[in-house]
This record gives sequence, structure tokens and C-alpha cells, in this order.
Amino acid sequence: MRFGLIYHHQLPRPWAEDSEERMLNESLEQIELADKLGFDYAWATEHHFLEEYSHSSAPEVFLAAAAARTNNIRLAHGIVSLPSRVNHPARVAERLATLDLISGGRVDFGSGSGSSQLELGAFDVARDTKKQEWEESLEVVTRLLSETPFTGHEGRFVSVPPRNLLPKPKQKAHPPLWMACSARTTIETAARHGIGALSFSFVSPEEAKERVDAYYKIIESDECVPIGKTVNPNFSVVLPFMCHQDEDTALDRGLDGAHFFSYSLMHYYISGQHKPGTTDVWQAFQDNREAVGLVRNPPPVDDSVELSPEVKGMLAQITSLRRGVGTPAQITDMIRRYEEAGVDQIIFAVQIGKNKHEHIKESLELFAAEVLPEFAQRRGQVDAAKRGRLEVAVKEALSRVKINTTDVSDYVISPELAL
Repeated sequence: MRFGLIYHHQLPRPWAEDSEERMLNESLEQIELADKLGFDYAWATEHHFLEEYSHSSAPEVFLAAAAARTNNIRLAHGIVSLPSRVNHPARVAERLATLDLISGGRVDFGSGSGSSQLELGAFDVARDTKKQEWEESLEVVTRLLSETPFTGHEGRFVSVPPRNLLPKPKQKAHPPLWMACSARTTIETAARHGIGALSFSFVSPEEAKERVDAYYKIIESDECVPIGKTVNPNFSVVLPFMCHQDEDTALDRGLDGAHFFSYSLMHYYISGQHKPGTTDVWQAFQDNREAVGLVRNPPPVDDSVELSPEVKGMLAQITSLRRGVGTPAQITDMIRRYEEAGVDQIIFAVQIGKNKHEHIKESLELFAAEVLPEFAQRRGQVDAAKRGRLEVAVKEALSRVKINTTDVSDYVISPELAL
């Protein structure tokens, strides 16, 4: 079991002149602390124009700053949006390689296609083709990172002529690959491509086991054909997080942040009506939270009432928001259940809502002192068993990787003199 932190850079209104500067610097301070405490990953997401929900529009800059302040923690993109209108694959590859070098080979590369209309519309990305764009761009990125020279690509959505990418990453053939997943179908897609599953929906340990089993069943089958040059068999889940010796204090400090995270996500992805620069998502959360059940003590459900699948899903989501908020004993028990389900990494969303910087740091320190040691102690044994179980499957999957035999030895670029 590994433990990570994910940063959306949430910033609920009202804003002061220095709010974003303070938020970014506090996040870096938290990652620096997490590195010293033995956390394994710091993830940074990429979003654009999602006011209050995510001010994380340049994760490559943020992770570079984190690299300069840390020594061991892995620096992970969770995720880079790969439609070429958002991020051209050559620029993605250049940034990844540079970050991998300056961090000493500590980069993980998660990618996805984006989903909110507010973002897709801003970059003129078509919803019905975005997944195909992601897949094509990811293949180009991994080839750019690993080929010398890159032999060129003529595709449906992007074309890149033969070039030699500079610099090349420290990790060969490229940093480990991950994919943003919410539905089971995308988890299965990740497995077919031989890449890690970033499960961003707040699933229970029981739901996680179903998804983990489906993921590894494909990893170990001939359906797994790596999209890159390596296989990264890993399954992660994301949870809100706040740890304190007293349960009520943990809930006081962390539950509102978890609830705002859920509400603001629904605002941008499901039900919200947004006016750029005007809509106050935090105030809407305060006004509407009771109506959607985002309260400390939601009313009990009448078992005699037949609930729709949508309502059942909403109630399950509300329950899941408490799962990583509690005492060290409660969180330890929760992690054991995910470990038994086969989850490889739990990623904690700490900087959410109006969670206070000092409370986040206290929570990380308490977790590192009282929860993390148990799982770190048996990590070597668990890792060895996993490697043994997957050794043959990974070798067979790599044997299915298509070898590029394109010859560009006679490809020459002549300078054109400008008048």
C-alpha cells in the first residue's frame, strides 16, 4: 500500500488579493512535510476555468516547485489533459522529461481526456471524440519519450514529423503511466493499455474489490496490450482526509471540505449553472447543502421507501465522504479493508474546501506517526508477492508491444532562409 496526496487547489470564495499565492505556497509546504514524513506520492491535477473547484491550471510548474523542495516523494500528474488542443503531445513529452530529470526520476504520468463542458468547450474539444484524441496523443507522447529519433506520426487528430525529443527522461523507457478512471469501463480500458488506474470516484472497499478484480483479470490476460513501452499494474482510490485523535474534531475540521469538494464537482460536471467570474459556488453550497444531504448528520432513510438508483448513488457518495475523516484507529481499519480488496494506493484529498493549513499539517503528522508504519512495515512482503504473481503476465504483455521499424535515416530537414 502506498499513500499519496492530491492537489486540486480548491479556493472557495470570497477571495483576497493574495489568496491564490498563499494557497499554492501552503500546498508546497504540505508536500515538503509529506516528503519528510514518508508519504509516497504528491499528485497534481489539471483543470481550467473551474473557479473555486480547481485553480490547478499549470501542474507542471507546481510539481517543478515541489521537486525543488523534496527528495523522495514521487511527483505525479493526476492528470494531464491530452486532447492536442489543450496540450500538444510534443510539449507534454518535453515537460515530462524535464521534470523527470530535475526530480531525479520521480515523475509519474497520469493522463485523461477531460469531461466538463466548461473546459472542453473552451478548447474546442469534441465530446464524442475526446477519448480517441486521448489515446492517440498518449501513444505519441510515449513514443516521443522513448524513440531516438521519433519517427513521426500522421494521425486523425494530431500529426508530428520525425524529430528527436530533447531532453529525454531519466526513467526508461518513460515515466510510469496512469489513466483517470471513474466508471468500470474506463478502469478496464486502463488495464487493456497496461497502465495504472486512477479511480477518482469515492468507492467503498467492497466496490473497490470488484473493480480491482476486473482490472487485474485483464492485466493478466492477453487483452493487455501496453500503449507504452512498460506496464504499470497499479490501482488507486481517492478519498477526502482529515485525521485527529478525537472523531468529532476530525469531522469538525474535515467534513465541510469533503462536502464542498462533492458539491463543487456536481456543480461543474452534473447540475450547476455557471456564470464565469460571477457565480459564487461556496455560497451556493451553503444555501443548498441541506437539500442535497451534505450535512453533518443526514436524516435516516426510511427503509419502506423505494429509492431511485440516482438517489441511492447520491446517498452512497455522501457516506463515502466520511471514510477518510476520523481517528487514527478508524482510518487504519479503513485502509486495511482497501488493502484486503487489493488496492495499491490510497490518495488523500487534503487541500479541499476551506480546510485549514495548520489542521492539514497536524493531520499528516498524526497519520505518519500512528497509521503509516503498519503498512510500510509489510510493504516489502506485499510487493514481492505481487511481483511474483504478475511476472509472467507482464512479460507476456510486453511481448505484445508493437515494435516500431520505421526507417527515417534518409529524412533530412533543410533550413529555409527568411528574407
